Amino acid sequence: MTTAVHTHTSLRDHVGAPLDRPVTLAVVGAGARGAAYAELAAQWPERVRVVAVAEPRDAVREPFASRHGVPGENAVADWRELTARGRIADAVLIATLDADHLAPTAAFAEQGYDILLEKPIAPGEAESVAIGEAAARTGAMVAVCHVMRYTHYTRKVKELLPEIGEVVSVEHLEPIGAYHFAHSFVRGNWRRTDESSCTLLAKSCHDIDWLGHVIGRPVVRASSFGGLFHFRPENRPALATDRCLDCPLQDSCAYSATTLYRDGLRHGGTKRYFTRVMTAGTLTEEAVTEALAEGSYGRCVYACDNDAVDHQVVNLEYEGGATASFTMTAFTPLENRHTKIFGTRGQLTGDGRHIRVYDFRTERTTVVDTSLDGSSAAEGHAGGDENLIRSFVDALHQGRPELIRSGIGESVDSHRVVFAAEHARRTGTVVTL
Repeated sequence: MTTAVHTHTSLRDHVGAPLDRPVTLAVVGAGARGAAYAELAAQWPERVRVVAVAEPRDAVREPFASRHGVPGENAVADWRELTARGRIADAVLIATLDADHLAPTAAFAEQGYDILLEKPIAPGEAESVAIGEAAARTGAMVAVCHVMRYTHYTRKVKELLPEIGEVVSVEHLEPIGAYHFAHSFVRGNWRRTDESSCTLLAKSCHDIDWLGHVIGRPVVRASSFGGLFHFRPENRPALATDRCLDCPLQDSCAYSATTLYRDGLRHGGTKRYFTRVMTAGTLTEEAVTEALAEGSYGRCVYACDNDAVDHQVVNLEYEGGATASFTMTAFTPLENRHTKIFGTRGQLTGDGRHIRVYDFRTERTTVVDTSLDGSSAAEGHAGGDENLIRSFVDALHQGRPELIRSGIGESVDSHRVVFAAEHARRTGTVVTL
């Protein structure tokens, strides 16, 4: 017979014993991802309740606290103010900028919190390993937001894989999308590797992790090529100005900030997500115009301080001889990832929603529709965001650690593959793991 738990507790202390109250959750970093995850959690008030937030921007923190009913004393600018009070929740969601993950994760782990950590774990291998070590030392359950593991599409791919025999090779494409790349990796927070992390880690650690999850074997060797091809000063059109707002080319340029953010404001859709980010959530003509005139998101893409690579290929060899080729590129529509998996008895092709299985013997193709489209963050990663939060909350509320599919140990391992691939790109070598 199981018993209820009544105080702040960790998952490891009540495995198999459901809580008789909602899980209490603190949020560190209430930007786009932190706010989105908290909003999903708000769907299940009987299972989880946001009780604290640490966010340095008043204009972001105050509406967040109001939305989730966070008491004033628990709505603070710095996460250290929360840790200074001792443990005030069961779990914490850490969604700060990439470079700011290690310190809060280690501090909250020491206080016994279970942790949901936005990807990437950290910008460098040493910090990523250190977070893994902090989890092992304290016994904290640390789950990483590798949302692709949690989609119905991924579960179905793994279910269907045996039908094509043994996996021999994989071809995988991440089409980042031209305006998404311009927003995040030319004008935005991930434009510089010294301020965030390399593009492969920031954008595609999902994909490297997903490939390992699907193939089910460790990587033994990696090579990579790529660079910053287009978003460079020498490619700037002759008439272009430093800001799109007063540029004579703003209505014809493929990367016009005025077009992107005003479309998002006026017409909604996926572009509204990016408009909301650039205005810190204020969706008005005045806020958009002010951000275009003064903020980083109003700059010409050829006049930014960016160095993030806009295209990269990665080749991986797995234990046992299977291989994978991965392409990450900015120069696409914003659409689902595309994958072909080549097996000894057939081929599986997927586009993030539809899965086609071709059988060599019968020469027939079976099509499965997983029913959810839209694999970008703006679209909830084809249900991955919601399933991640549901799994994390249910694991803690029901005492079921098996619901966590992206634990810190395996996530550190897949991050190490990313770091190896990036080292291979920078040095022109083949890296053995």
